[in-house]
Amino acid sequence: MAKDNKNLNKKPKFNPYWVYGFIIAAFLSIQLFSGGFGGSSTKKINPSEFFTYLQRGEVKNVDIVNNREARVYLNKEAMELEVHKKSKPTNFLPTVNPSPNYTFEFGDLKLFQEKLQSTIDDNNLSVPVSFKTEENYWGSLIMSLLPFILIIGVWIFIMRRMSGGAGGGAGGQIFNIGKSKAKLFDEKTDVKTSFRDVAGLEGAKEEVQEIVDFLKNPDKYTSLGGKIPKGALLVGQPGTGKTLLAKAVAGEAKVPFFSLSGSDFVEMFVGVGASRVRDLFKQAKEKAPAIIFIDEIDAIGRARGKNNFSGSNDERENTLNQLLTEMDGFGTNTNVIVLAATNRADVLDKALMRAGRFDRQIYVDLPDVRERKEIFEVHLRPIKQSEELDIDFLAKQTPGFSGADIANVCNEAALIAARNGKKAVGKQDFLDAVDRIVGGLEKKNKIITKEEKKAIAYHEAGHATVSWMLEHAAPLVKVTIVPRGQSLGAAWYLPEERLIVRPEQMLDEMCAALGGRAAEKVIFNKISTGALSDLEKVTKQARAMVTIYGLSDKVGNLTYYDSSGQSEYGFTKPYSEQTAELIDKEISDIIEEQYQRAVKLLEQHKDKLTLLAEELLEKEVIFKDNLEKIFGKRPFAKPELDIRKKEEKSEETTDENSEE
Repeated sequence: MAKDNKNLNKKPKFNPYWVYGFIIAAFLSIQLFSGGFGGSSTKKINPSEFFTYLQRGEVKNVDIVNNREARVYLNKEAMELEVHKKSKPTNFLPTVNPSPNYTFEFGDLKLFQEKLQSTIDDNNLSVPVSFKTEENYWGSLIMSLLPFILIIGVWIFIMRRMSGGAGGGAGGQIFNIGKSKAKLFDEKTDVKTSFRDVAGLEGAKEEVQEIVDFLKNPDKYTSLGGKIPKGALLVGQPGTGKTLLAKAVAGEAKVPFFSLSGSDFVEMFVGVGASRVRDLFKQAKEKAPAIIFIDEIDAIGRARGKNNFSGSNDERENTLNQLLTEMDGFGTNTNVIVLAATNRADVLDKALMRAGRFDRQIYVDLPDVRERKEIFEVHLRPIKQSEELDIDFLAKQTPGFSGADIANVCNEAALIAARNGKKAVGKQDFLDAVDRIVGGLEKKNKIITKEEKKAIAYHEAGHATVSWMLEHAAPLVKVTIVPRGQSLGAAWYLPEERLIVRPEQMLDEMCAALGGRAAEKVIFNKISTGALSDLEKVTKQARAMVTIYGLSDKVGNLTYYDSSGQSEYGFTKPYSEQTAELIDKEISDIIEEQYQRAVKLLEQHKDKLTLLAEELLEKEVIFKDNLEKIFGKRPFAKPELDIRKKEEKSEETTDENSEE
């Protein structure tokens, strides 16, 4: 009984649908009351019909309302006629005054009065005409309140949408805007990703696995006085597997895992970001030990006080300040680990990067040839492969590819094989997939004149010839004059994977890039706009040699590169005008020297250049074998890396020696 009394005393929750119902009722009321208090259904006629009834003596009286509407009342004899029986009004609400039989609106009042009076006089009628003024008080009141009602209804609707609630009371839902949007993964959630699905990344995987191991077996570390790291920051280029590592942690840790993006803290209302940070850490502490993963943390973690001229970044800075306090503040709980990922570590705030907040910075680099093979093995599991497919070959053909790029190659190869009606994916499908991703889609139907095609052939043959003759240039794989993407021709190389680059290597690469324009000069004694991308690449390389790497004798061992991205010089150059002139001249001299070197090489091998261009015009696509027939074996060919799995220690030693 007490429980029933308690329920009776409980106040009903406010339901936002009441507001929507009130708005609908307001519209209905306007329609209802706009016709007067009688609420009758009166038939509308046109003025010509009225004057016909008037001439026949069927009209009893006429009321003119607000100088624009006429209300017609019929006499008893007319009401008995068949034509007027349907005009009998039906009253929905009780009314004192009788309802009119007909109504109509007229234009000019003076003209209507003159015609009405002349009709009455001509037919010797006695029809009283009265003038009335009516005001719709209820309609005016509702119309004046309607904008406010609409604003309140729309505001409540937006609040409910932003809070994510579809039902229940809006009074509680409105304040959910400050709640965290993190998605929780725990023992009830089936996360299938594990460290087995993360190929390569051995160093990064080892550090992340240690964090997972600490959560599973904390005594192993705390018994020696160690402390759990409070945070780990995954840094790397896009597509290298940072988020995939976090998914593997969620699948392996077996502890509550909160996942969200840095942009989830950003909102149009002041104070919402900081409120969501507090709520996120509150939930994590309640379920501790737990892991929080913030993807793309640079959305809220950018350095404070940089380029903030208008003060518009105050809300983001407040969010960052709250995050700093929660990660390592006065009342921090040590059982919550924060994982974060970014590819813009250079723009993050120094306070966020310090030890005690992010104790570890885990660099996730692009995979090398061995790691690419492991990644291929993971992504080839669901694909039907042909028997002759060599994974070692695929790994060598994709230098500089990230894990996401390799996944895209495997998928694109499967699509190409299916498009060609094959039952298994073969080597050529993967080569076509790499070409499709790197160069774009082939455009065999593009209209090109014979002169343009000849110029393109000699241009690409020039690249191939120069790169074949230089020691440090990347070895050629394939040359084509079939338009692909935005390019009219292309040459594919297999660059050597270097950790450091020497000046002679950069100069050889620049010379090979200028081989296309040099070939046009040697053969046609003319140059064209076809070398735009080559010139862009060469100019960037030369500028990097002079201003970044300090490889110029004239400028010296100086660098104007700021790795933090927070240069103290602002918008000004960190060198004088005289130095700027020296830099520009040095860049121009380096490029011109390599161009003349390419011209000299091509003049020495002009006959072979012509043979290669003619074969390219005939076949449109040529490979390394075609160049060997014309030029002979490349004099600077290097032994290929053996990336087979090492099964025995003796094989490991042999392979390491061969790589060295």
